[in-house]
Amino acid sequence: MENMFGFMMPRGAERLALSKMNFGGAGTAMMKSIMKKKNVNSLPQLLDNAQAMGVKMIACTMSMDVMGIKKEELLEGIEYAGVATYLGEADNSNVNLFI
Repeated sequence: MENMFGFMMPRGAERLALSKMNFGGAGTAMMKSIMKKKNVNSLPQLLDNAQAMGVKMIACTMSMDVMGIKKEELLEGIEYAGVATYLGEADNSNVNLFI
């Protein structure tokens, strides 16, 4: 089952689909094109900038276990924790984004 999840998961931020507006890759290509024309950073650049600014990113270890995601597959600098730790950090933060 983990192998099945691994097969379905994109490999890197550049390969992420645009949710239901993907349209076989056309929606993602259009969004990337518009972002480039409007000088909006790409997702990998945004992630790099967030890390450089000290944004704390926490990966849920339970979700990783269920989907067979290994630490080596994620960005460097990410912290790993369970739900209780995440909730404690979120409670103490000014801004919280759960994806």
